[in-house]
Amino acid sequence: MGDNIFLAIGIVQLIIILSFAAGLFKTWTYGLVLLLHTVSTVSTFSLYTRPFDNLLFFAAWPMLAACIALFLLRDWDNLV
Repeated sequence: MGDNIFLAIGIVQLIIILSFAAGLFKTWTYGLVLLLHTVSTVSTFSLYTRPFDNLLFFAAWPMLAACIALFLLRDWDNLV
């Protein structure tokens, strides 16, 4: 793959994260952030078998729980 595809992926991720932070299109942005974080958490699952070598990866689980809670409670998120 060329460099342009990675630039495009980064720009799309930036747009998703900025929309998520602004509270726009909650069903889509909260869902995409949940999906992206779930994939990144599950894809590193083999690192959890050596817990004392990879303590930083354990911080992903509470963040995943927060993403799930935000997605499930998105209808009550009405600050904006």
